[in-house]
Amino acid sequence: MSRFTDLLLALTLCAAGGAGAQADRYPGIGRAATPAEIRAWDIDVRPDFKGLPAGSGSVAKGQVIWDEKCASCHGTFGESNEVFSPLVGGTTAEDIKSGRVKALQEPMARTTLMKVSSISTLWDYINRAMPWNAPKTLAVDEVYAVLAYLLNLGDIVPADFVLSEKTMQQVQDRLPNRNGKVKYDGLWSIRGSADVRNVACMKDCKLESGLASALPDFARGTHGNLADQQRLIGPARGVDTAKAPVSAAKPVSRSMSELATKNNCSACHQLDKKLVGPSYKDIAARYKADDTAESKLVDKVKKGGGGVWGPIPMPPNALKDEDIRALVHWILAGAPE
Repeated sequence: MSRFTDLLLALTLCAAGGAGAQADRYPGIGRAATPAEIRAWDIDVRPDFKGLPAGSGSVAKGQVIWDEKCASCHGTFGESNEVFSPLVGGTTAEDIKSGRVKALQEPMARTTLMKVSSISTLWDYINRAMPWNAPKTLAVDEVYAVLAYLLNLGDIVPADFVLSEKTMQQVQDRLPNRNGKVKYDGLWSIRGSADVRNVACMKDCKLESGLASALPDFARGTHGNLADQQRLIGPARGVDTAKAPVSAAKPVSRSMSELATKNNCSACHQLDKKLVGPSYKDIAARYKADDTAESKLVDKVKKGGGGVWGPIPMPPNALKDEDIRALVHWILAGAPE
């Protein structure tokens, strides 16, 4: 089991062992986690590769998957586009020998392969979060293959390399910044002292029904516009504190807007202003007189593409056909409120 599972199991056993003592105080609350529930949470991969599933993928296979699912955001050669930072570059053969990337000492942009110190971090992130528009849809062998191709782009592995749980250590031994991590004793060892001093009160806390975490009105903009300090894309962005709170805005149709949000459409598109891609209102206006617009846009959403609204391409989307048609119809109707 991984370290997360070790902790989860320990907490579960403690809860189960104390169930009798807590029964009178908290009747009907809590139970021991089942083995299946524990397995569902057991997805982390440690730097020593514990938790890494069996599988394999070649550089050649990874290139095919990359061109289909990754290149639209990260570029054919990991150079990325106007939005995403480059993944490859800034490392040398000497860095691979030493395990320390010399370019990190210079004031330059950092690529992923310059910074990462544990190859398991890359495998775990790709497995959990990629592709960006359809996370967790890659099979285990596809994750190995995509990572193998990325490593080949960085000249870390040869073109005929096959990455697997058995060859992972070979890659770790050649990772350009494998020796670049600094371990602070206070954070890594229970023998070290903490870097902060605080006393948790957690006493007589008053909770209001339905209260949720929110930025109070008086604090909006205190540290500048949060939206300008965050990346421009993704399902989570800094709130635009230059505008009124969201609660003051008139909501759009719940069913369609929720469908758009659920499928990450709102990460690039908004109702009436340009974000990464055009607004729904602009799309409706552009195709107002085009009788073939619905079929063209349905195909565009499914296959992805770019060049119509600017240089940033839209990745292909794995939505159900009926959902795509419903969203396109709603957008062309002006995303009615």
